[in-house]
Amino acid sequence: MTFEPGIPMSQNTFTDRLRTLPVSDRALLTVCYAAALLALTLGVLFGAGTAAARAGFVELNPFYGYRLMTQHGVSIFFYWLYFAQAGLLLTFAATHTAGAERIAWREVAWIGLTLMISGFVLSMAGTMSGMPLLYDAPPDLAATGAPRAGMFYAGYLLLGAGLFCIASAAVATALAPRFAGTADEWSAVSFAAVAWAGLLMVSAVAAINAFLPAARWAFGWGPMPVDYSTGWHVLFHNMHYLPLMATVLVWYVLVKVLTGVESIYGARFSKIVFATYLIFVPPTSLYHMFLEPNLAEPVRVIGSLLSLFISVPTVLVFLVIVASLETHARAHGARGLFGWVRLLPWGNPAMTAIGMAVLSLAAGGALSFVLIQGKLAPLLSDTFFVPGYFHFLTVGTVTLTFLGALCYVIPALVGRSLWRPRLLARLPYLVTAGLALFGTAGVVAGYLGVPRRMLDVSFGGDAPEVWLTLMTAMGAGGTIMALGLLLYVFGLVRTLLPGLPRLQMMHLPSVDWSGVSVGRERAWIGPLSVVTLVVVMTLFTVVAFEIMQALPLLTSGGGGH
Repeated sequence: MTFEPGIPMSQNTFTDRLRTLPVSDRALLTVCYAAALLALTLGVLFGAGTAAARAGFVELNPFYGYRLMTQHGVSIFFYWLYFAQAGLLLTFAATHTAGAERIAWREVAWIGLTLMISGFVLSMAGTMSGMPLLYDAPPDLAATGAPRAGMFYAGYLLLGAGLFCIASAAVATALAPRFAGTADEWSAVSFAAVAWAGLLMVSAVAAINAFLPAARWAFGWGPMPVDYSTGWHVLFHNMHYLPLMATVLVWYVLVKVLTGVESIYGARFSKIVFATYLIFVPPTSLYHMFLEPNLAEPVRVIGSLLSLFISVPTVLVFLVIVASLETHARAHGARGLFGWVRLLPWGNPAMTAIGMAVLSLAAGGALSFVLIQGKLAPLLSDTFFVPGYFHFLTVGTVTLTFLGALCYVIPALVGRSLWRPRLLARLPYLVTAGLALFGTAGVVAGYLGVPRRMLDVSFGGDAPEVWLTLMTAMGAGGTIMALGLLLYVFGLVRTLLPGLPRLQMMHLPSVDWSGVSVGRERAWIGPLSVVTLVVVMTLFTVVAFEIMQALPLLTSGGGGH
């Protein structure tokens, strides 16, 4: 292995491990990432069309408008996020497990990927015909069972089965060296990948529990499910937080690639932190059910209390990463409160993606705590507050992080240099600017009672003028965000296709802060960030109570998540 001065050895290790995987493994991962980028492209286009309709830029028949809305949610939330997670899970298991030379149970992984792709085709076909069901697909929207609705549910079932297979292959990859006696301990990344795979398996089972009764009803093989919403809420909770677990693990990996820095607290502490996802995520699903009319009051109280713990794992990983970076940077001469931040390799597409993702997570995380409070959920859950805050997480945090990771993974898999890395390094700023406009307008619109799932909120001219102004701003922000994402995807797809120079060595900007003792260096930014988050969360909550309580009853929310 050759090592280029100025590039952390960890960067070479990660990309070289990918490049030396068997050809069949690299083909599997390449197909998985190609499917992910296709799902993202479709989802962005459908989302841009929906935002344009909501803003009044284009006129859409409500039937086709809701079809676009359904296609957007299904493509992005179910398929882009989970194709990407499937690929990253297998990538990390294969490259960060000592003694692993290939993806174990490769045939099972191929079966899983084939099932997921088949599910994507069926789900898209289901959204293009019949009644638009929205991404949560409640059976009562379909009115009567029909094969088209069944096709929609069957797609989700195939997705769940495929994820289970992929997760099984990832666990087998991490376990194989231990069974072979070539390794006796997992790295922190391998441990986290196994925990992540376990939660993916749980989500796959939850998907079958939620959608199998609905599919049987749609095909005429059984009665309409009587408790569909409960199964959906349990599934949605896991699918909501699994991408965040994947995101912080990607940060953990990329920080070492970008800077050579590992956790100053050691691998064992990192394993404990990642294990907290298994402790805190599954029991906290109760807050998704706050709007269920038959939910007992004691359950509501327990759900409110549990919801306070949902961010604990993500905040802990964030603190580990930031403290490790800050202490190493100070040991290398950084001065001032934020001086170390300026030393990071901001010319690298992965670094700018992570930086903007952290800002988006702060905004989305603070706003999410407003929504999960038992007193505010009934007021906000059916307003535009939900898409306003949620895009900070799905686009600004998770999607940008995954795209940043693919800037390393895809070139290593196909052996070609990354397309225009300088341009790709600037696109996260463009995406975040559009997201800030979209999200801010959406959250304010939610506070003012703008409905969440109505394409036309003018109410024949009776709606407040500020509603239309906010929707126009939302549409403009959505357009900017979509353009930035599509350019990013184009760059990655162009890297996948032949024609670019062969990759000899990763030349993306980086720093090397490894191999130095951090001594008594102190880290301030992590704790200050958490304090700031709590203050902002409290401010958003107070504002929400004051504004929402002053609105007429008919303009406040009353629907489900």
